[in-house]
This record gives sequence, structure tokens and C-alpha cells, in this order.
Amino acid sequence: MLKPIKTKKEYETALARVYELMQKELKAGSKLSDELEVLSILVEAYEKKHYSVPPPHPIEAIKFRLEQMGIDEKELTRILGGRSRKSEILSGRRKLSLNMIRELHEKLSIPAETLIAAY
Repeated sequence: MLKPIKTKKEYETALARVYELMQKELKAGSKLSDELEVLSILVEAYEKKHYSVPPPHPIEAIKFRLEQMGIDEKELTRILGGRSRKSEILSGRRKLSLNMIRELHEKLSIPAETLIAAY
């Protein structure tokens, strides 16, 4: 019987079962497929509550995304509106404006929640 995961032992048992089910070729809509889906939701809820990862620092998120996308800082200069402004932002001497946040979100697909975080 499926029930909320409340302890680390229940969590580990659920993970083992998820792994076991993932090793099988399940048919969509089958009992086992439904069990896997529900267990995954329960595991995710437990992890969110007990193992949450804090959001990244906005500037680190920008640097990471540039690296991830293979974009050089020239593009960031265009997005932020100038080399000195980019330098001030990356060094922490200047905060991101609302327009900058919008541009970074749109052009680099960085979540707005990350960019508006206090720093």
C-alpha cells in the first residue's frame, strides 16, 4: 500500500522499489506503471522537504549559464548594455535592474526567481 514517506528508512525503501520498477519494461497505465509514478511523486516530495538545494547566487547562475551555453562575455555585454556595466555586475558592485533580469531570463533562460534573489 502506498503512503506518504515520513522517515529516512521509508525513503530508502521507496527508492529501492523505484529502482526495481525502473528495471522492468512497464506498460503505460499498468498497475506497476502507476505504482512507479506515485512512488516517484512521493520520493520527490520527501526530497524537496529534506534535501532541498538552495538556489544559486544570481551572478554565479549567469556565469554558469554562459559557460553551459558556450557564450562568451561579449554577448553578456550586449545583454547588460555595456562593458563597464557588465564588469560592475559580475564584480558585485552593481545590482541587476529589472530590465537586465528580463533580458537575462529571455536570452539565457535563467529562471527569474534565481535572478531576483537578494545578494
